[in-house]
Amino acid sequence: MKGIFITFEGGEGCGKSTQARALYARLKRRRIPAVLIQEPGGTKLGQSIRDLLKHRIDTGISPEAELLLFNASRAQLVKEVIRPALKKGMVVVCDRFYDSTTAYQGYGRGLDLAAVKAVNDFGTGGLKPDLTILLDIPPEHGLDRKGHHPEDRFEQETVRFHKRVRSGYLKLASMEPERWLVIDARLTPAEITGRIWKHVKGMLEGH
Repeated sequence: MKGIFITFEGGEGCGKSTQARALYARLKRRRIPAVLIQEPGGTKLGQSIRDLLKHRIDTGISPEAELLLFNASRAQLVKEVIRPALKKGMVVVCDRFYDSTTAYQGYGRGLDLAAVKAVNDFGTGGLKPDLTILLDIPPEHGLDRKGHHPEDRFEQETVRFHKRVRSGYLKLASMEPERWLVIDARLTPAEITGRIWKHVKGMLEGH
């Protein structure tokens, strides 16, 4: 039986990592085989790239290099973790996937969207999520949640940059409404968790 691939997306401070962990925990409690991963990361190569992309402030990485590095990590993750888990019939919960690259490097950085899509398609081998959960939040709210001491390169970007990212996410969701579940991230964590589980439970029952 083919597994189910669920990704979480959203801007800084939206709470997607918390919700991804909550969904994974709920699946495990119900003895549903599942794996939780994050991007970039999830493999030895991915962790090294994650450190470079998110925490090395002084590297001067170009938008083009960002695009390629994210997809290098992604290609390894797809081959080493995601496809094997899906073949075993597991639910794969992934904190960010290629939609992040489209939103951040495409809409945020201004790279050519067709080029971003081509690189993403190559990096994933054509793999698409069955469900993408977007926790939508105005950038000002999300960045305020993160506090006044940004932890990574992307949190240090301007509010204008993050507004472009948010706009990109909403455009992506509008183009594939059957794949996306958009939730207001300003709801309480419990309300968000409930909405996510209601949707995922329906998918599992139909599966």
